[in-house]
Amino acid sequence: MLVPRVKIIQVLAVDPVMTADGSNPLISVQPNALKFVFELEKPSFCDLKVVNNTEHYVAFKVKTTSPKKYFVRPNTGVVQPWDSSVIRVTLQAPREYPPDMQCKDKFLLQSTIVPPNTDVDDLPADTFNKESTKEIQECKLKVFYVTPSSRGNSEDEGFKSYSDQAPDSNSAVQQLKDERDAAVRQTLQLQQELDFLKRRRHRRNDTGFSLKFALIVGLIGIMVGLLLNFSFSSSLSSPAAVPTVETTTSPVEPSTTEGIETPL
Repeated sequence: MLVPRVKIIQVLAVDPVMTADGSNPLISVQPNALKFVFELEKPSFCDLKVVNNTEHYVAFKVKTTSPKKYFVRPNTGVVQPWDSSVIRVTLQAPREYPPDMQCKDKFLLQSTIVPPNTDVDDLPADTFNKESTKEIQECKLKVFYVTPSSRGNSEDEGFKSYSDQAPDSNSAVQQLKDERDAAVRQTLQLQQELDFLKRRRHRRNDTGFSLKFALIVGLIGIMVGLLLNFSFSSSLSSPAAVPTVETTTSPVEPSTTEGIETPL
């Protein structure tokens, strides 16, 4: 439930953060200008970080002079006290180069204090209306187009100056690289140990297979030997067939001695 507007006016009147000259802004924006890498038929984006510098809930809204060329998300939001939010501004894929690569587009970031625990869906339609009794702060942002090559050179120069001005950061980066290399070496060592264990296990499986095969062959040989021995002994114990010879006897006829006298 929103707090009545009259109560909000009273709070703003005694709050030293809300000043008309903008010396103490409600929010700060980083960077203070929008830079897009300009390439034909390719979109480009730039991120804006909005930081709430107060102990109040602050609502913001982004406007531009060329709404058809840019895509802003979120274009409206609420930042909690001492918190921040990121706005992504996307340049739609251009079809032609602007004259002298100069851009006349501008952005306007409006901000105002809202009641505590206000959600972006709860913001009234006239939240950023200048005719209301609220005090609205505005921040204007210019737009610049850069080529990919110039952006690369600027990034290299920025990194070089950062390296010169921050030796402690360089040492921290070197320490992180050393830790990364140590982790990589440890990973490789663990991988080698794992491969060794796999090969050892594979050799054990091969040895077991050969022993089983030898045992099976030995058992088969013993069984074949027993069968041969049993068949050979059975053939020796059976009686041999004896051939039978048939004999025929002819009757003897008595001899007769007629006319022969045997002396007494």
